[in-house]
Amino acid sequence: MTKQSINSRYKGSMQNKVALVTGASSGLGAHFAKVMANAGAKVIVTARREQKLKQLVEEISATGGEASALTLDVTNAEAVEGVIKNAVMLYGSIDCLVNNAGVADPKRFVNVEETDWQFVLETNLSGAWRVAKAVATHMINSNTKGSIVNIASILGLRVGFGDSTYAISKAGVIQMTKAMCLELASKNIRVNALCPGYFETEMNTDYFNTEKGQAYLQTTTATRLGQLDELTAPLMLLCSDEGSFINGIALPVDGGHLNTSL
Repeated sequence: MTKQSINSRYKGSMQNKVALVTGASSGLGAHFAKVMANAGAKVIVTARREQKLKQLVEEISATGGEASALTLDVTNAEAVEGVIKNAVMLYGSIDCLVNNAGVADPKRFVNVEETDWQFVLETNLSGAWRVAKAVATHMINSNTKGSIVNIASILGLRVGFGDSTYAISKAGVIQMTKAMCLELASKNIRVNALCPGYFETEMNTDYFNTEKGQAYLQTTTATRLGQLDELTAPLMLLCSDEGSFINGIALPVDGGHLNTSL
């Protein structure tokens, strides 16, 4: 399926919906925001880098979408509450959360310092929890039929060498997703986790441009990085009503990487 046909398929599927995307200043988050806008949602893009967010809003507006930018550090509880309040003031509700903010700090387990651990866990797990809790509370209080998609990783399902802290944080996100599903389903709130494999982002582009990185890709099932458009359909399935009976799953999108031989 071509990029154009994918975009056409989901055109209007989020009409009259409001979507909040965290970690939207680049990479997966920026792509997710564009996908939501193309589907008709009013999109609130959040991240720490204000200028990057403004550029993203301009890109979305240039293609006929609607978006607003709010700066957010997910490690700051007051900032999270403030963004939710401002988002509701802007658009009246939040119907969908794409909970994407994340960081990485690859190190062997015995070389991880306390500050390294806190840096990754505070953003990837505690930050995801803060945002998910705030949005879920808003949805319950406003009686909103909502969808929350926590962006995890295949490293939350299967550990990688030298990525213990990141893998632990994403495994926590997956377990949080399941717990949220169990408790929020009766409130008409679906909660799922999207688990991308290796897609080129700011966090990994330097590595995958090296000879070592390229050699590693040849050991994976697909022997290549994923293309961002290959995340569009899975994201829309979890965000839109097309996936109305999908709840509590951790969906890998990895070209079969998880099936590599041990």
